[in-house]
Amino acid sequence: MPVKSPKVAVLLAAYNGMHWIEEQLASILGQSAVDVTVHISIDPSTDGTEAWCAAYAAEHHQVIVLPDAGRFGGASRNFFRLIRDVDFGSFDFISFADQDDIWHKDKLKRAVDAIQAREVDAYSSNVTAFWPDGRTHLLDKAQPQVEWDYLFEAAGPGCTYVLSKKMAESLKTAMLENWQNLQKVSLHDWYCYAFARSHGYRWYIDPLPSMDYRQHERNQVGANKGLSPLISRYKTIHDGWWFNQVRMIACLVGRDTDPFVKTWLHLRHRQLIKLSFSAWQCRRRARDKVFFFLICWATALIGYKTK
Repeated sequence: MPVKSPKVAVLLAAYNGMHWIEEQLASILGQSAVDVTVHISIDPSTDGTEAWCAAYAAEHHQVIVLPDAGRFGGASRNFFRLIRDVDFGSFDFISFADQDDIWHKDKLKRAVDAIQAREVDAYSSNVTAFWPDGRTHLLDKAQPQVEWDYLFEAAGPGCTYVLSKKMAESLKTAMLENWQNLQKVSLHDWYCYAFARSHGYRWYIDPLPSMDYRQHERNQVGANKGLSPLISRYKTIHDGWWFNQVRMIACLVGRDTDPFVKTWLHLRHRQLIKLSFSAWQCRRRARDKVFFFLICWATALIGYKTK
C-alpha cells in the first residue's frame, strides 16, 4: 500500500561545508509531499561547520546533528557512520545527501513514487552537473542494468539514493557484521548498490535528473567529463585502487564464491584477459564496456601496483 506523507530520513555527511550547506538544507527541507528529518554527521572541520549546524538545528526541529565521532577522513566512512547510528525505526525511506548540491523540490516524492509504483527496493537518478561559470551537463547513469555491473560501478551519484526501510535495515545489519573491513571501502554508493543487487533487492535508475550536482575543486568524486577524469580513472586502475576495491566489494557482499567471480577474483594475467570478454556484463554504458575491455588487457600486459 502506498505510504501517505512518507517519512524520510535524510543522511547528510558534512565537512568544511560552510560555502554550500545552507542552500542544500533549504532544498531538502523544502521537499514536497514528504515528511523529512535530516541527520547530519560532521567530519571535524576548520570553517565553523559544526557550530553553524548546531545553531541551525536549534531553529529547525527537522534537523538533527549527530554527536562528534572523531575524524572519518572521507565521505564513505562518514556515511557508514550515519547508516550505523541513525535509528530507522520510525521512517519509511532512507536517503543520502551531500552538503553542496541543490535538490529539485520533488526529488524525494518522485523517488518514493517510483519505488512504490515499480515495486523496487531502491532508487537513484541522473543529475545535472553545474559549474560556477554557469556551465551545465547531464550526467547519464540510467543505462539498463546488466548482470554484474554492481561489482564494477555504482548506480549513479550516492546523493540521489533513496532506499526502502526494509533494504536499509538489511544493509545496516550486513555492515555491522563486517564493520572493520568496510572501513577500507572508498565509495559508499558503490558498496550500497553492490549489496542491494547481490542480495536480490531491485533497483531503479531514473533517467530524469532529480538534483543539481555542484562541481568545485573540493569534490571528492565529481562529474566524469572530459579528458582529465579519464586520465584520473586510468591512474586509479594502474595504482591498484580500482581493482582492489572490486575484489574487496565482491568479498564483502558475498560474491567471492560465485563461479563467475572466482574465474577472475585474483586478477592474474589470464584471468584479466578472460574477464575482458565479459565487459558487456560488467558495465552499463557502451563506452564504459569498451574502456573496461581495454583496461583489462592493458592491466594484464602492464600490470598494476598491489596494495
